[in-house]
Amino acid sequence: MYAEPGIIRKIIEGTGDTWAVVGLSSNERRPAHGVAAVLQRYGKRVVPVHPKAETVHGERGYASLAEIPFPVDVVDVFVRSELAGAVADEAAGIGAKAVWFQLGVIDEEAYARTRDAGLLMVMDRCPAIEIPRLR
Repeated sequence: MYAEPGIIRKIIEGTGDTWAVVGLSSNERRPAHGVAAVLQRYGKRVVPVHPKAETVHGERGYASLAEIPFPVDVVDVFVRSELAGAVADEAAGIGAKAVWFQLGVIDEEAYARTRDAGLLMVMDRCPAIEIPRLR
């Protein structure tokens, strides 16, 4: 699996509560929409990041991570694997503490690069599944 022992708990419980969700739009049929709702239920602030910059779940959206005018703790990535590495690099650039690639989002090079940059990293997992397991 793509998470060192204890990393999931550390990200969920110890990195902070502001999660930028890249790929989150107002489309309720998309997995990001449901996962963001679960994150909010568990006390996380969800910041939508999508080219449309829509307000979702009551939170203002931004077109990119760089546009968010406050610190982000975790970047949760719902984009195709071939685009995920650039998002991970941007997460490091804005000072995020962790990057989380969702189920099916796999980029081994980005995983290594992100960890080498000092960020916590999880890949091919879902916080909506992992959070209840920790409780």
